[in-house]
Amino acid sequence: MVMDLLATIAAGAGLAGIALLLRLLSRRRLPKWIVPIAAGAGMLFFSIWNEYTWYPRVAAALPAEVVMISTPEDRVGLRPWTMLFPVTTRFMALDRTGLLRSESDPGIRRADVVVVQRWHNTQRVPMAFDCEGRRTANLETGSELRPDGTLTGTGWAPVGEEDELLKAACREG
Repeated sequence: MVMDLLATIAAGAGLAGIALLLRLLSRRRLPKWIVPIAAGAGMLFFSIWNEYTWYPRVAAALPAEVVMISTPEDRVGLRPWTMLFPVTTRFMALDRTGLLRSESDPGIRRADVVVVQRWHNTQRVPMAFDCEGRRTANLETGSELRPDGTLTGTGWAPVGEEDELLKAACREG
């Protein structure tokens, strides 16, 4: 967040500097107000660009084994341009890089669900998946999935056929 603020200020200062240079080259024929207007425009346009490119930049940096599950788009009244063009500021993904399979039942798996939000710390939520039984379990609260596939400390929750998390965890390859 601090880097975003510094980059926004730098963009504003850069455009203000260009406007000041143009004003000097025009022998002060350009009005004085062009400098603060240019600074504000630079900051605004950089903020909008940064906002709309955040998700594609973060998603491109993730390994191929990370499967996107949900990318909701937000509309915020304080940023009126998002009413026309919604922006993605958070997403949820399944990290298949650390996917573990049960020794006795390969249909029982464990993987981390990654919740990423702009300006917040990334959260990793360990989850268990029963591919045949179409069930999931949250392992975050001291629960455990043993190597033989037994679950302790929590219970299974049934999910529908179209559950994206279960599909991502159970796909082969």
